[in-house]
Amino acid sequence: MAALLILLLLCKPFLCTANQHPRRHETHDFFALHLDPSITSPEKVAQVLGAQHEGQIGELSNHHKFSISKSRANGGADALLSDLKIGRRCDSCLNRYDDLDGILWSTKLDLREQPLNKRTTPPPIEHLDTSDWVEDPTAVQTQKHIAMTLGITDPLFHLQWHLFNTYQPGQDMNVTGVWQEGVTGNGTFTVIIDDGLDIRSRDLEDNYFPGGSYNFNEKNGNPQPRRASESHGTKCAGEISASKNSVCGVGMAYDGKIAGIRLLSGPIDESDEAAALNYQYQKNHIYSCSWGPPDDGKAIGGPGMLAQRALVNGAQNGRQGKGSVFIFSAGNAGFLDDDCNFDGYVNSIYTIAVGAIDREGNHAEYSESCSALLVVGYSRAGYLGDGLDAIYTTDIGVESCTSEHGGTSAAGPLIAGSIALALSIRPELTWRDLQYLLLDTAVPVHEEEDDWQMTATGKKFSHRYGYGKVDTYALVQRAREWPLVNPQAEFHSPLLGVHQDIPQGTQGVERSFEVTREVISNLARVEHVTVTMNVNHTRRGDLSVELHSPSGIISQLSTTRRLDNETVGYSNWTFMSVAHWGEPAIGNWTVIVKDTVINNFHGIFIDWQLNLWGEMHHRPSQMSHAPPNDITDDIGRPILVKPPPATETGVASADSLSPSAIWLAEMWIYKALATVVVSCIAVGIYAFFRRRQRHHHLSSKFDGLGEPDAMLSSRPRIYRSNSDPYHALTGSSSEVRDWGDEYHDMVLNDDMEA
Repeated sequence: MAALLILLLLCKPFLCTANQHPRRHETHDFFALHLDPSITSPEKVAQVLGAQHEGQIGELSNHHKFSISKSRANGGADALLSDLKIGRRCDSCLNRYDDLDGILWSTKLDLREQPLNKRTTPPPIEHLDTSDWVEDPTAVQTQKHIAMTLGITDPLFHLQWHLFNTYQPGQDMNVTGVWQEGVTGNGTFTVIIDDGLDIRSRDLEDNYFPGGSYNFNEKNGNPQPRRASESHGTKCAGEISASKNSVCGVGMAYDGKIAGIRLLSGPIDESDEAAALNYQYQKNHIYSCSWGPPDDGKAIGGPGMLAQRALVNGAQNGRQGKGSVFIFSAGNAGFLDDDCNFDGYVNSIYTIAVGAIDREGNHAEYSESCSALLVVGYSRAGYLGDGLDAIYTTDIGVESCTSEHGGTSAAGPLIAGSIALALSIRPELTWRDLQYLLLDTAVPVHEEEDDWQMTATGKKFSHRYGYGKVDTYALVQRAREWPLVNPQAEFHSPLLGVHQDIPQGTQGVERSFEVTREVISNLARVEHVTVTMNVNHTRRGDLSVELHSPSGIISQLSTTRRLDNETVGYSNWTFMSVAHWGEPAIGNWTVIVKDTVINNFHGIFIDWQLNLWGEMHHRPSQMSHAPPNDITDDIGRPILVKPPPATETGVASADSLSPSAIWLAEMWIYKALATVVVSCIAVGIYAFFRRRQRHHHLSSKFDGLGEPDAMLSSRPRIYRSNSDPYHALTGSSSEVRDWGDEYHDMVLNDDMEA
């Protein structure tokens, strides 16, 4: 009996993932459903649909994965999901699935056509001349003293310039001071989502955390790489948690635990990605992600709906409600004129976007710029050279090291290490507190460049550097006494129709929306600003977008891209900016869409929506947690101009009642008697219509196939996001109830009102 118990305990990590069935995409279609548990169950759904229930999708409550055979008589998942959508939208349609009212949302789960791209250093651009580099004697002696004091005997420590730079003193992460204070990452858990983690490495084995690790490519608990090319995740892990143990070098938080999630080494669907982003999110604190859409100067991509919901879920519920911390590298196609605001992982308000500077503090030419960039970290310059500019870290192999790590892939994990050190002394810091701390303590670099602008907080912001390079010592010291911020509030404008041709040249099409004190009453200060827009254009790369705040701060939401020849424009794409952090929201917010490239390609600015996220004025005494609401059925419905507002209906006082009104009031007795008779008939009618009303309600609320949840309303609204883990993607519950009736009133058309 005891032996059996021990065996069960050893197998626990694998038993916990028993619902992650092996992939069978060759013979089966897979799809995801969001279910209302008060109406239906996954077992009932599977039975009615003739499908197999594969399990809940990670930590996404009530989101389930199903499979059906591709040889199914009635067609595969496409036909099935189409039937479900038609049934939810059409009250009079005969539908063989008409008793599945509890299906709120659906999407097919295909294998990713666009692979997630590791953000390693791009091909070298030119030779780096280091012949005139000379070590500073004082810095060399200081480094030796630090190593002796802390007992660091790792042979590559003296080459880890990102930890202590002896050639360009001060151009490093400024971390050794906190080590000397005893802050080394104890009690923190960082997970690398990547191509695996070499658990045999002596540099990582002491800090390896198997309880937070998983292999989504092979559906088991072992993240060990299988090929020599799968070294990226191990290198990133070494930057954070390489032990102080005489092997290679040390990590930023060398006493912090490190887990590995193997995700990028094989075909995956969106449910794998969503599950990975929330994997063991009560144990794992920080998720370091050095990957994203292709770095080619022309792609637009990001998380699908399930992965978006996983990011929201992690921020709202991870780490016992303090929020998972997501770090994403900004991208390596800067030398191709790419812009990191075309990366939906980077421009999520729930992630920290990190760019790269080299060991001299210069902007790395490959590092992408954008208004979503929060900070920069160190990495190699991207040039041919003798390796002095690269990041020295762990490699796959028992005692293997590398001097070739770089790209924004290397910058992101260094910031993850800095955050681990801050959390080791203040574990109660929320995900938003950490973003505040990073921008508050970041150090501007190359302030002579004209991209810097002073923000409302008195901090400088640059689209190339964010708020500057991370100063780990300052971050940790500030974290010690940081007052926790109030919960998050958010405001969403109506959908603002434009429908105007974009002139070529520098003028563009300009539209403004005024945020008044009345509609923004409980948002004390802005943190993130997002703009969702639709723009048609026959060459997307010609477009650029600016956002001007009431305080005069300018966010370059997008820039022209010379390689982007797509003819689709911007289709419901959301841009994000952190440049307006700390600003008051009241006043005119102006968006300008430009086509500055003179050619035969043209476009139309269709519509846009302004979304403000920030801190509440007051912390409520009790936070409510409403269930998530989803609004996605925005396909195939008419978009009409909002009619003039109706006159407010008044309520008469008792003193104002006329004699005729009193007589009418007395008639209620007779009417009540008549009502009894009518009620008998009404019962039968009610039973008939009740089901149709439920169908209409659901069809008004929910859509199918993976489009982002709409954030549309017939009026501006503000609410606190903590009450609903999906508010980032949806409206409030009262608005969901009215959605079907109010949809035709949604769109404000600037041209019609002008």
